[in-house]
Amino acid sequence: MSSRPLLEAGAWKEFHSGKKDIVFLLDGSDGTRNGFPAMREFVERVVEKLNVGQNNDRVSVVQYSRDPEVNFYLNTHSTKEDIVDSVRGLRHKGGRPLNTGAALQYVRDNVFTPSSGSRRLQGVPQMLILLNGGRSFDNVDSPAAALKQQGIFVIGIGTRNSDRSELQKISYEPSYALSVSELTDLPTVQEQLSSVMSTVRVRATPMTPTVTVDSGKKDIVFLLDGSDGTRNGFPAMREFVERVVEILNVGQNNDRVSVVQYSRDPEVNFYLNTHSTKEDIVDSVRGLRHKGGRPLNTGAALQYVRDNVFTPSSGSRRLQGVPQMLILLNGGRSFDNVDSPAAALKQQGIFVIGIGTRNSDRSELQKISYEPSYALSVSELTDLPTVQEQLSSVMSTVRVRATPMTPTVTVERKPAGKDVVFLLDGSDGTRSAFPAMRDFVQRVVETLSLDDNKDRVSVVQYSRDPAVQFYLNTYSTKAVILDTVRGLRHKGGRPLNTGAALQYLRDNVLTASAGSRRLEGVPQVLIVLSGGRSSDSVDAPASALKQLGVLIFAIGTRRSDIRELQKISYNPSYALSVSEFTYLPNVQQQLQSFVEAVVIDVTPESPTVPGMLTIMMS
Repeated sequence: MSSRPLLEAGAWKEFHSGKKDIVFLLDGSDGTRNGFPAMREFVERVVEKLNVGQNNDRVSVVQYSRDPEVNFYLNTHSTKEDIVDSVRGLRHKGGRPLNTGAALQYVRDNVFTPSSGSRRLQGVPQMLILLNGGRSFDNVDSPAAALKQQGIFVIGIGTRNSDRSELQKISYEPSYALSVSELTDLPTVQEQLSSVMSTVRVRATPMTPTVTVDSGKKDIVFLLDGSDGTRNGFPAMREFVERVVEILNVGQNNDRVSVVQYSRDPEVNFYLNTHSTKEDIVDSVRGLRHKGGRPLNTGAALQYVRDNVFTPSSGSRRLQGVPQMLILLNGGRSFDNVDSPAAALKQQGIFVIGIGTRNSDRSELQKISYEPSYALSVSELTDLPTVQEQLSSVMSTVRVRATPMTPTVTVERKPAGKDVVFLLDGSDGTRSAFPAMRDFVQRVVETLSLDDNKDRVSVVQYSRDPAVQFYLNTYSTKAVILDTVRGLRHKGGRPLNTGAALQYLRDNVLTASAGSRRLEGVPQVLIVLSGGRSSDSVDAPASALKQLGVLIFAIGTRRSDIRELQKISYNPSYALSVSEFTYLPNVQQQLQSFVEAVVIDVTPESPTVPGMLTIMMS
């Protein structure tokens, strides 16, 4: 796919390339009292450079410490003069501790919304500029991921009292995290900020073709709490599902339905492609038996449906643009954490509606739901009929929300290519097996189309820390790449930090500056060769890569943790195993088949939304 958008002048105008919605999130805690005038002046200087207007740039300012507080929304002021006057009049909020995570979540749920003036659904780029003077007291991971999922470009500016790695996590890309010694030094990064903002505007312009969304079709998965605590209420859940199915337009080319029950572990009753008629689905629902078991692991169940049910092989038509909905019926608080799995579903564009009872955790349901307002409540499961109309209303809203509202751009279609990254376990435990890994990489490279720049390759080794052998844009010919691979030396070291290596790849290798063509729509393939269990957690980094659309294939040995490999892989079925790395040739054909199938799946082939700008295929 071409690296340049083939936009005509009218298309640029149509995409509002001159419009932005900008929210300033200011650290108003006790620690920034002396630096607050400098923050205020900095905001004023940035605003002065904007083209403010109801149909141009919009600005909002939010301060936070323990809690966030909106000074004004995106639609409060429509002239530059009014905004500048309001900024000059800002008073330091004060308070502690500094809860940056809560503030990020708050702006996502309450400021970047249509009612507050956000034009995200009309395709206007959304930016959040965080001015921060200290380390957050709460966790920023999930709220930062949720903002990125929504396509909000976060630029974090901190001082020497800030946590640099925290700012990098919060920022849309680590390079968007800027630093000053003191808040009074903010003028020194103004030019840098302008440069990043102009980059963001380009990044915000969709570079990949969209797919047709047929609002008459939906893929709906019911996730039912089948734990011991819902035994008495299970008939009511069953009847509720039946009543919802009755009003759907079920068919292979219309609505599809799946039902999954869970307690300690999830269990699929039937997939989206198991039944193609309403009668068969209703019969199966009537025949459901309560699963039983404890504890209630809602987080694990959410992750499971994402990895195993909302997939093409299970009947999901997400890649064809069909809206994906998950309806959770829940009767208690989760025993495990729901934050990361819920975020991962939202990242994938799955609209989650959570329905709980008085025994459920209300804030947990709101976290799980696509928006807090999509969390519905009943006193008991027997009261479910009282929210059926409310559910129907939310579902119809979801259908509208699922229809792409953003203009598409014209994209020149080149012959399919791939960006392929190999992540090799170079720890002490793989010393004797390293030649076999090297040979395997060589054999895969032989099959790629490198000399015409269709495919690109990078190799990274890791143990305690990752080390890049070469980037996607280091070499452009197959001969040179093969020579380099033959010359690879085992890295050594311990422990094996697979999680850190995955995060490193996301932040430093799968980037435009390192040769990644992700933003041009080129499929991103990561092949992990791992010979042992990771010493750190792989959950969040693997999820973050999947959010970016990276297709991960993990190959391990008998010393690897198969469940860990499945978590890392884009789909659990993409996790392959060999007894020893010397047997890697045995899975090469299987890997190639997987890669080819998945790359075809993710390469946009379908037409755009009627009425939007069209894609020109060449």
